[in-house]
Parts: sequence; structure tokens; C-alpha cells
Amino acid sequence: MCGIIAAYAQRNVTPILLEGLHRMEYRGYDSAGIAVLDKDYKIHRTRALGKVAVLGEKLEKAPMDSGIGIAHTRWATHGAPSEANAHPHNSSEQFSVVHNGIIENHEALRSELQAGGYEFLSQTDTEVIVHLLHREVKGSGDYLEGVKNTVALLDGAYAIAILNTEVPDRMVAVRKGSPLLVGLGVGEFFLASDTAALIPVTQEFIYLEDGDLVDICEGKLSIFDESGSEVKRPIKTSTLSLGSVDKGPYKHFMLKEIYEQPNAVRATLQDRITDSQLLLNGFGDLDPTLLRRVEAIHIVACGTSYHAGLTSKYWFEEYTKTPCTVEIASEYRYRHVAVPKNTLYITLSQSGETADSLAALDEVKNSGEYLGTLAICNVPESTLTREADATLLTKAGPEIGVASTKAFTTQLVALQLVALTLGKAKETQTEQQRADIIRALYESPITMERLLGLDRTIEHLAEEFVEKDHAIFLGRGPMYPIALEGALKLKEISYIHAEGYPAGELKHGPLALVDNEVPVVAIAPNDNLLEKLKSNLEEVRTRGGQLFVITEEDTDIAPVDGLTLVKIPGCPEAVAPLLLTVPLQLLSYHVAVMRGTDVDQPRNLAKSVTVE
Repeated sequence: MCGIIAAYAQRNVTPILLEGLHRMEYRGYDSAGIAVLDKDYKIHRTRALGKVAVLGEKLEKAPMDSGIGIAHTRWATHGAPSEANAHPHNSSEQFSVVHNGIIENHEALRSELQAGGYEFLSQTDTEVIVHLLHREVKGSGDYLEGVKNTVALLDGAYAIAILNTEVPDRMVAVRKGSPLLVGLGVGEFFLASDTAALIPVTQEFIYLEDGDLVDICEGKLSIFDESGSEVKRPIKTSTLSLGSVDKGPYKHFMLKEIYEQPNAVRATLQDRITDSQLLLNGFGDLDPTLLRRVEAIHIVACGTSYHAGLTSKYWFEEYTKTPCTVEIASEYRYRHVAVPKNTLYITLSQSGETADSLAALDEVKNSGEYLGTLAICNVPESTLTREADATLLTKAGPEIGVASTKAFTTQLVALQLVALTLGKAKETQTEQQRADIIRALYESPITMERLLGLDRTIEHLAEEFVEKDHAIFLGRGPMYPIALEGALKLKEISYIHAEGYPAGELKHGPLALVDNEVPVVAIAPNDNLLEKLKSNLEEVRTRGGQLFVITEEDTDIAPVDGLTLVKIPGCPEAVAPLLLTVPLQLLSYHVAVMRGTDVDQPRNLAKSVTVE
């Protein structure tokens, strides 16, 4: 979602702020802005609708030179995308604020402030914060006390960074429910929504806790917790490099990340399996003794992570003989959930800052009804990893493209490792069954590299989709969630309406959509459901449907009129969902490129969904 970057230094921070905004473009946004205190300690603000590059052009014409400033990329929630609604927002020429999150009681606060004489120039919930801040600081006569009084009146989630012309050598920030971190330099301090924004200037970070207030004043950093006590948070060294967040030789981040998948899978498996043995016995406090007590599994996630969870349901129930349910976090958190005795709660998120997943986890922990909570995440210091009882990290590295690729495949790997570990603890698999699956996982990166060799073939196939408005993806068994994921990828970045269905459901409605203008993509591994799937494909073909079948080399499906085959290397059934995902990613990528869409930053979407 929105991105914050702020800087306090003994040099001109404007280039740092602008570069940081560029590095957060992947999060999704519609406008950008920057505010600094000029040499006369006045707020100098520039905002622009559209890309950060537009803001950069404005700054070239009217340069801003200052050692303290805040900047922001906005993803519209309250008020349409416009320069007036772009951050930073100001009050009485004294305060300037950038904000991520949503203030749920903004309407009541706005009415109250307007009655008190404050004039609003935007439709945003953020402008409520800056006027409220002005009122509370003035009323209390103390800056920090005014900030604390302000946030005490806010309902919702927020990360806020503040400039105050009355104290020009001071920057204050506070977070609750929205990510914010501090970057440490030599006599310099930075704030950002994520690490990638600050990699050019530092690799030393402090990850703030909920309720933390940061006070940077006269070259000193102080952090206060929600109770007002000064605290010391640990300093972490990031392993990110500048190259890890650059496209390199690739045209788009998405393509780079598709090609990074074999190594990402290797990294996620490293030190967790050998070529035939599972090295994991548990996950922190979730040790074998506790895992043996698991009688049910609840998996809760959003978007692509939800599809990973759906896929893993097949593994958990097969490997562990344990009932497993999978839910969308935004639905789960608003209903009364029946929790069976000794249920393990598993949540997934690439960023670890997904608002609905975090809120669901918070409710789970407060309920005390679950045996334990396990987070599968790609970001070690994220809120999700700090809040869960245990964490299994995927090791995908930074994923910049909004459409998830390597985060999804490494989540599949991590979920399979969890299923194997639980099966081992519960003794629901034989040693040989487990060894066969582990061998398939161990060899999967090699097969994945072979699948990437089909890139040109799939690029040619993509030409058949460019002029289409709709598409259907079919799969059976664990391929059904992969069909859902394939459809999601196509609609996300090419803007073609696409839906995924269980192939056996064709006769229950979707078959009415089939004609020669709606391509149908079928995922057909050589498993025990292949013959059933072939019957479903014939139902499509006989009705004039345009079929594209991705299948293994050793299946007996033959190309005929109306049916185009993409043959892939043979893959063991245990890892077929992981491997068959790759051709679907390439298909969506090439269709989007041919249609001329913004592949890495598709319209209306954000990478890290930090608001509800």
C-alpha cells in the first residue's frame, strides 16, 4: 500500500527521499509528495498525481534543499487520486504529516475539527490527523504530549511521521497496526515503511513495535512504548543488497522473480531436508510433543497466500490424516469460528504486514482457543513473525512485482515442509512415503529450471490470449487451487477477466460460458485424476471451446483441432502444484506484456495490503 520515507541528516535529504519513493513504487500508489523544512524553517511541499517520476520532474524545476524531510506514495482509500489528496498534509503552516493506514473515526473527528474552525482542503482521513495534532499540541503546550493525545483519539491503523516548524531540529513518528522502521546512519536517522527504501543509505534497522513513538531530536534517537516508557529496541542488520531490489538484465521485476524461483526454492529447502531426510522436527515452541497433539488445522490467509493454503489442504489431510480448513482472513475475522480441540492455526503472508491476516492472528491469540500459531512469511522482522508462536521463513528474497510469483512457490514448499513435519510427529506416514516426497522436493528446482526453458513456447501461446476478454482455468484435486492462482495472475496484470474452476464443476454452470472466444486453460498432470479431466476437456472441445492444455510429456493427450498442448517434463505428483505454477506465471506475464499493461505495478493494486 502507501509508502513512507523520512530523513534527518546533515546533508540534503531530498535525493534520499526521492530515491526511497522510487524503491517503494512496487507497493502500489497513485500519487506522491514530499515536504522539507527550508533554510527559513518553513514547510516546502511538492506533490504530484501519478508516478514518482512526475514528482521528480517538479523537483528538478523547483529544487528543495534540506536536512530534514518526509515523503510519501499514496494508494487512495479516502478521496479520489488527486494532487489535493496527495500527502504530505499540512495544518496552519506549522505541521506536515505523512500517514499510512486508515483512521476509522475520521468522519466524527472531521466534524469536530470543522466546528472548531479548521478548514479541510482534501477528502482524506489523514488531514484529520494533522489538524488534530495542531489542536492537541497547542492545547497541551508540549509537543510529545500533544502527539500522544492525538493518537489516543484515533481509531484504526496508522504509521505517522511529523514535521513541526516550531522545533525544526526534530522529527517525531508513531506506529500502530501499520509497519514503520528506523534506519540508522552515522549521525543520521531515517524512517520507512520497509527496508528496501533505505538500502542505498543504511543496512542497520530498528523494527518498531505497535504503539512505539520515535523522537529524533538534536542528533539523538529516543523510542517510547505505548505506556510512555523509554525503551531500547534491538538493531538488526539487513542482508539485502542494492542488486537484490534492482531488475538487472530483466525487462520487469516479475520476469526476474519468475526466473529466481529455482534458487528461492533451494534456499527455502536448505538445512531443512537432505536428499531423502527431513531435518525439521518442529518450529520453535511448536515442538514434536505439541505437534503430536494436533487434531485439526486452520489456515488463514489472503490472495495468493490463500491459494497456497488451499493447495496445502490436500497435503495436510493426506500426510497427517488431520482435518484442515482454509479461510480468507477478511472473512474469518468477522464470523464466529468453531475451533475444535487442539487446533493448530497457520497464517501466511509474503510481507508479514497484511492487515487482515494480522487482525485475524490477534483475535486468535486473544481467544486462547488454539493449540498454537505458526506464521509462514518471507520477512524475518515483520509484525506477523513477531506475533505468532512460531515462524517458518520462506527464503524468496525481496519480491517487488505486485503479482506474487516466487513468494507463492516458496510458500508451497514451506507448507509441504510443515505437513511433512507434522506427519512425522504424528507418525501418520511411513519412512519411505516421506522419503519419496522429500526426494521430489529436493529435485524440484532442477525441474523448475527445465520448465523455464519453455519461455519462448509460452510466449508464442500468449498471442492467442491478447485479444480476448475472458478466460477459464481448470484443474482437479490440488490443481484446482493452482487454476485459481493462474486465473488470478492473468487478471491481475493483463486485466483479462479470468476465473478458475474445478474441472468437474463445468456442467454446473461454467460450461455456459464456453465458446471460441473464451480460451480454456487446463492443468493436466499425470495423476489419478487425469482420465476424469480428459472427459471434462472433451466437454469443452465439443462445444467449440479453445483449449490449451499443460500436461506432462508421458500423458497420452494428443493435439487435435481446438486443443493446443504444452508438454512439460514429468514431475512427481507431490510437487506437481509447485512446478505447474511456472508455465501459468509465464503465460500471464507474456499476455500482459503484449497487451501493454504495467506488469510490475498493475492498476488499482498494491503489493503490501496494510489496510483492511
